[in-house]
Amino acid sequence: MNSQTVLTIGQEALLMLLMVSSPVLGAALIVGLLVSLFQAVTQIHEATLAFVPKLIAVVAVFAIAGPWMLTMLVEYIRRTIEAIPGAVA
Repeated sequence: MNSQTVLTIGQEALLMLLMVSSPVLGAALIVGLLVSLFQAVTQIHEATLAFVPKLIAVVAVFAIAGPWMLTMLVEYIRRTIEAIPGAVA
């Protein structure tokens, strides 16, 4: 196993991390922005008002995109494990 192989595996892992986490982080970002805008307009500064909608949005995204996320992770792990004999030899 040379350094190029290690760097490729690390790059693929980081790309997978970004792909799998982006729907959840994007939903939390958008909902947080909308709630902050609402709080600024109405001058209501309640902490639970920011937390609960983000929690609901993240759970909804996990319910919708969860199977896709799990499939992507399982496929990546399967490819990585199948590549071990070729990398060692």
